[in-house]
Amino acid sequence: MAVDNRPSNITVNCKAHLLEVDIIGDWLLDSQIPDLDLILAQFGDGTQFKKLVFSTESLGRWDSLLMTELIKLISYSEEKGISVDTKTLPSGIQGLLGLVFAVPERAGVRRQSIHISWLEIVGNSGLRLQSDVNALIVFIGNLTLSVFAFFRGKAHFRWVDLWRNVQDCGPSALPIITLISLLVGLILAFVGSVQLSLFGAQLYIADLVGLGMSREMGGLMTAVIMSGRTGAAYAAQLGTMQVNNEIDALETMGFDPMEFLVLPRVLALIFVMPLLCLYADLMGIIGGALVTVNFFEVSLVEYINRTINAIHMLDLSVGVFKCAVFGVLIALSGCMRGMQCGRSASEVGDATTSAVVTGIVFIVIADSLMTIICNRLGI
Repeated sequence: MAVDNRPSNITVNCKAHLLEVDIIGDWLLDSQIPDLDLILAQFGDGTQFKKLVFSTESLGRWDSLLMTELIKLISYSEEKGISVDTKTLPSGIQGLLGLVFAVPERAGVRRQSIHISWLEIVGNSGLRLQSDVNALIVFIGNLTLSVFAFFRGKAHFRWVDLWRNVQDCGPSALPIITLISLLVGLILAFVGSVQLSLFGAQLYIADLVGLGMSREMGGLMTAVIMSGRTGAAYAAQLGTMQVNNEIDALETMGFDPMEFLVLPRVLALIFVMPLLCLYADLMGIIGGALVTVNFFEVSLVEYINRTINAIHMLDLSVGVFKCAVFGVLIALSGCMRGMQCGRSASEVGDATTSAVVTGIVFIVIADSLMTIICNRLGI
């Protein structure tokens, strides 16, 4: 047999320095309850009241809904300096309230909106930048010592790790390099054809695609892809080892983490990136050929001849050199962020994200500087 719910309500009676809160009706989760803010507004600033008592003579059925409202009411009263007497509440409610207030809330648990001035934001950003620059200089110094030890034949690492890293960042990356390079070649051909077709010079699309891929886009797109693929993987691998205390274990056993973990990854990228750059150049030229031969009145033989005449060894050398530098920067950013990782899973994610961002920033800055230098030198 269903039981009708009695409407829930709260009334406040003010008697001198005493506040009497009368709780009426059924307090169930599906009940319509009064607005507690209106009840609290009757307390005023709380200075004229010293004690709060409850009256539950008209209280019916109740569940956690009543507990939630009582906790708000008691907490508000204590903030106003009003003592609360809970002896008149049912024993079940008293026991639950005792559990709630037995252990005080830990400081700093609640999220607080803190206003930070722009000057403090700029200052903190400057301090973080200084810390990152110092960490980068130290990391480059340690890596340089490891490279010198490698050339002297005194670096301690496993060659199988080097070849495994070459496999991971070389042949395993060919599918994505193929796809992106083909699309970049297609885009360059279509963009160039918009203007060249106005003058009937569609044949020169081969020159545009060949020079653009060999000098700039082949190495740059390869570097961006490898930064998001391999640089992030390096940061995640080393960060996970940091979380599992594996790097500390290596140091305890007498191994230098820079030589044992970082050096094979850096050497693998330095070795693989020029080869990937040449492959990306080839795929971009093929992509340009697909557009030029199929959409314009240019034969495949003419396209190949124009490409051979347009691209010189100097152009290929510039692109390959840039890509090798990009490989060093990708390995540097990925390994550095991985070694700086904290001791939690979220820190691994932050290190991975930071590695990709840092690597792309380094790539763009280095590419800009090398392009300016080549322009000044007439290369």
